[in-house]
Amino acid sequence: MTEKLKAVILDGYTENPGDLSWECIEKLVDLTFYPRTEPEKVIERSKDADILIINKVHLTREIIEQLPKLKFVSTLATGFNQIDGVALRARGIALSNIPAYSTNAVAQMVFAFILELTNQTASYTADVKKGTWSKCEDFCYWNKPLYELDSKVLGIIGFGKIGSRVAEIGKAFGMKTIAYTPSGKKDGYPDIEFTDLDTVLRNSDYISVHCPLTDKTAGLINKDFIGKMKKSAYIINTSRGPVANEQDVKDALVNGDIAGYGTDVLSTEPPANDNPLLTAPNCLITPHVAWAAYETRLRLMGILEENIKGYLSGNPVNVVNP
Repeated sequence: MTEKLKAVILDGYTENPGDLSWECIEKLVDLTFYPRTEPEKVIERSKDADILIINKVHLTREIIEQLPKLKFVSTLATGFNQIDGVALRARGIALSNIPAYSTNAVAQMVFAFILELTNQTASYTADVKKGTWSKCEDFCYWNKPLYELDSKVLGIIGFGKIGSRVAEIGKAFGMKTIAYTPSGKKDGYPDIEFTDLDTVLRNSDYISVHCPLTDKTAGLINKDFIGKMKKSAYIINTSRGPVANEQDVKDALVNGDIAGYGTDVLSTEPPANDNPLLTAPNCLITPHVAWAAYETRLRLMGILEENIKGYLSGNPVNVVNP
């Protein structure tokens, strides 16, 4: 019987805090699991690994050079900017990621934000529990405006799998979708107007951002960006935290330059106590959980299994450092 390759998961807790099983991976490799790994322990825990499986642990050139047995790396996420893929490739080591596993969950989160900002369910529930409704002279009570989504304009920045799924959901609500994507108009979406960024900003009632973090998109949501929007409009960010200049967003919320902001991501995670968005009005923040639905993580596990099977068969899949 051929001896299994040694695989090490350096930070697997967020993928599997205990409600999933690593059995499908254990059938393929000799697996060692760590919930979390501090930077100073990465080399020690990785030195005998043929395969590394990592989520947010940094894998630099200096670390890679000290792992002579390493043969393959897979992420536990789509993003891989914390890994030196060039250094891996120089060693002939493929790096695979987990693509398109969270499309439905992230799109669902976008509308969780939109509906909360529009219908104020949490705020009204708090009012009711405080007794405000009980003291009301009428059969109903509201002190904040409520809006229908029907006929509102949904602007999407970045029209990949998640952006297109958001558009589908928006259509079900009767929204009109306009979109900006650097690749230009996409076929197969006759109901969507593909246009330039400024047009999206000027005309949208809700803007949902789905672009990757690059040199061009870092700080994209800033004072100038917001200055082109309607003051009644909302921004939803489920892409990457640094896509937003968080101080500019807070200033805009304080000054009433936009109606609200919903984000699942921040520039530093977990956030520092002085992050400006923590004290910003009309700002909803979730702790990077748009991807974390049970079904989504189960799908991620399945793709990880395929990544490892692909490597073991000599045909790596989802390789991001060709």
